[in-house]
Amino acid sequence: MRALAPAAILLALAFACQPGEPAGEPAASDTTAAAGDSLEVVLVEEAFETERDTLDDVDSPTVWHGADGQHWLLTTAKATDVILIHDAATGEPIRRLGGTGSGPGQLERPNGVAAIGELLFVVERDNARIQVFSLPDLETLGTFGEEELRRPYGIAAYLNEAGRVELYVTDNYELEEDVIPPDSMLGERVEHFRAWIEGGELRHEHVATFGDTTGAGVLRKVETIGVDPANDRVVIAEELEPDSHWKIYGLDGRFSGEVFGRGYFPHEAEGLALYACPDGGYWIATDQDEATNTFHVFDRETLEYLGSFTGATTRNTDGVALTQTPFGPFPAGAFYAVHNDGNIAAFSWADIAAGLGLRTDCRGEGAQPSSVGSSP
Repeated sequence: MRALAPAAILLALAFACQPGEPAGEPAASDTTAAAGDSLEVVLVEEAFETERDTLDDVDSPTVWHGADGQHWLLTTAKATDVILIHDAATGEPIRRLGGTGSGPGQLERPNGVAAIGELLFVVERDNARIQVFSLPDLETLGTFGEEELRRPYGIAAYLNEAGRVELYVTDNYELEEDVIPPDSMLGERVEHFRAWIEGGELRHEHVATFGDTTGAGVLRKVETIGVDPANDRVVIAEELEPDSHWKIYGLDGRFSGEVFGRGYFPHEAEGLALYACPDGGYWIATDQDEATNTFHVFDRETLEYLGSFTGATTRNTDGVALTQTPFGPFPAGAFYAVHNDGNIAAFSWADIAAGLGLRTDCRGEGAQPSSVGSSP
């Protein structure tokens, strides 16, 4: 683990902007299509980095705060088929969960991950399923999704009013490797499940399948997904380059007509996190790149662009995670980002907020489940 001193200074980085809809598609509501030709990007020093091992090929993190004082950072490692568990306050390793296979407790190319209450949900691309583990004992409780999923990646989840978990999972199925199906076949890009524990056993049901097959709501390349139930929004990255951006569906699976972020993602829209406040908040969205890896901040309500930051060393970010719970060295919570397939970098939210003039007074874990990003 490498500790780094916190700091925030300004950089100026230029980005080519690409406003407008793809040719032949009707216009959708786009709050950021008029992005400028250049952005000021705040440099925020990492608080620490976990030990680096590119053989793991890490993909997506999530954060869990236990009732007994645990603060865990859980990250999928898609090459070694495990979940890496670190101390979220220090970056020190705790254990590895899983191993290659299709049996209970085994994983095949884990990608998206979400911790909700005392449950850990792991999306397995190559087993085409979601596996559920108990927290903190990390026992497998079962799997689901095998009948619906083909090539799943990202996951976003929240607790509904009945205390059950609503899960949205992207399914980037292809005709063959790297061949996107025609629009008419893209109506099953997102699967909606519901899961809960009853009588000590995992229960689940399939709720819906969705994805437009015509117009501006078509989802051609999907991995990252986020959810904001308070605003009836499922936010999905359209990662097809060079027009990477975000599309918004309702919780019921209907395209809202809204897109945002065009012009801000010249590389690829990836990891997404929500900083949730009772009266607003922010979306933090990643433009993944090996040279100019950037985290853009948008207003939660209006989707207006607010600013950008980058790490001193963090590059090529897939997934991110955010917790608003104060703990350890993080008085206002922490933001975590994958660094170039090999480890996780931690940032103090207080440092990010200071650099961009953002709020630090919203507490809790409400945003954390929406923080999944993923890539092949």
